[in-house]
Amino acid sequence: MAQDAKPAETPKDAYDDRPLHAEPGELPPEVQAPLAAYKGEPPPSPQWFKDALAREPKRVFVESLGSKLEVLTWGEVGKPGLLFVHGNSAHADWWSFIAPFFADDYRVASMSLAGMGASDWRERYSFTDFADDAEAVSRATGLYEGGQKPIYIGHSFGGGQVFFAAVRNPERMRAAIMVDTGFGPPPEELAKRQAQMEAVRNIPTVDRPSRVYPTLAAALNRFRLMPPQPAGNPFIADFIARRSLKQVPLPDGEKGPDGSGEGWTWRFDPNMWAKLDRERAMGGDPTQAVTVKTPMVHIYGAKSRIVEHRKSGAPSPFPPDMIEIEIPDSHHHIMIDQPLALVAAIRALLAAWPPA
Repeated sequence: MAQDAKPAETPKDAYDDRPLHAEPGELPPEVQAPLAAYKGEPPPSPQWFKDALAREPKRVFVESLGSKLEVLTWGEVGKPGLLFVHGNSAHADWWSFIAPFFADDYRVASMSLAGMGASDWRERYSFTDFADDAEAVSRATGLYEGGQKPIYIGHSFGGGQVFFAAVRNPERMRAAIMVDTGFGPPPEELAKRQAQMEAVRNIPTVDRPSRVYPTLAAALNRFRLMPPQPAGNPFIADFIARRSLKQVPLPDGEKGPDGSGEGWTWRFDPNMWAKLDRERAMGGDPTQAVTVKTPMVHIYGAKSRIVEHRKSGAPSPFPPDMIEIEIPDSHHHIMIDQPLALVAAIRALLAAWPPA
């Protein structure tokens, strides 16, 4: 995920899974700009990755709450349903090289949340609306047609949405799988973030567009992952980055190197976090335990900075007896660091779980 705009203030008791702004040069080069070395060219990729992408999804839009949502689908209607939900500032294609591994046995959908990917932007965003959007997508793409409710799988911020939907509407899903989902920033960033918030507390929040880059290579050079980490497999980061961008006119009538007047910018709503109602997202303090009726599993990276917050003793709404699976040698973005291990973990899990 790329981040140009500085985050807006968040209430102390709010769900907080947003990126932390970092100035150029503040992070190691392999973290600050993991694709810079490739100078706009795609890194070499293995055959399994090419084969997965060759199973191209059907791309459609589903209407929910007056917005058009981007949805990718694989597999036959009538098979059990799986719904994949991406993380903050991401999009449905974050699952395009994962979902095909499930398409033989499941009807699979991957959605772009409102304000992200090619989905419409909104004047406000809420956990309740995201939950209703997921239900609308599940209905419209046939995830219920296999004779049972779908299983939701969400990464990071998307895992937060899956958890909220599972607590609020357990009747809508058979089970929930969260992938490296946390409720608060990594511990070493907490003090820094609080200091930033104090520094801007009295400055009005002003909408600002994402930066427009003159070339695709320049935009790819700015792509980085949030929270900061190296890109374990650059070919995956490159694939994701290219689908995170859209062409727009350059500001002030400028002309790019190709003379077209078109540049590149990120597809997500840069003001999404300022528009998101995060307070009492779980119907109360999100750090406190809630009643969970939905079968639930958490898969996390062994090197994840997100889960460090909970490991450090911070309160979490996750049930204490929840099954957790650790993926070795992986940071927060498991599908980039260890994609096949993530596929294997989910496939093995679904072969024996949830209980009938």
